[in-house]
Amino acid sequence: MTLHADTVRVLESWAPSDRAQESLRQSYLGFLAARPDACERACEPGHITASALVFDHTGTQVLLTLHPRVGRWLQLGGHCEPHDTTLIGAALREAEEESGISGLTIDPTPLHVDVHPITCSLGVPTRHYDIRFVVHAPAGAAAVQSSESVDLRWWPVDALPPDPDGIAGIHHMLAALR
Repeated sequence: MTLHADTVRVLESWAPSDRAQESLRQSYLGFLAARPDACERACEPGHITASALVFDHTGTQVLLTLHPRVGRWLQLGGHCEPHDTTLIGAALREAEEESGISGLTIDPTPLHVDVHPITCSLGVPTRHYDIRFVVHAPAGAAAVQSSESVDLRWWPVDALPPDPDGIAGIHHMLAALR
């Protein structure tokens, strides 16, 4: 199975908790149907990205990265790579690379989706069709900042950093857990 086919499978089997997320799910499926290259970074109109909202082993803290290009605290994640064969694998790979934590576990059901405009590594304006998953770190996990981050730290779920324009959507992801 290809990453594209797996992404379609994941989205077709997901039942979002609200109408806005269902509407986005349907638009993602339409985008995937129209674009065989939708999971490739080179797809200039937009491309699928995979993110991970990483919780500590107690579920009371989330690991966020201060993104150098965006300048805000975000969940971990990013572009799918040519060797990724599953969407869940891409999200888990991104979480491991950006956190330096091994032994992460991922919930295979999407938590949230969000499409947002961005100028990414292509150097041209595009859109990220982000699919977000819940990931749990093992007890005693120590995060190690990667070169893809300005800062990396654990934040209490009830004391997250400010996000003035709400694009990151961390509060929306947490609300989807309820």
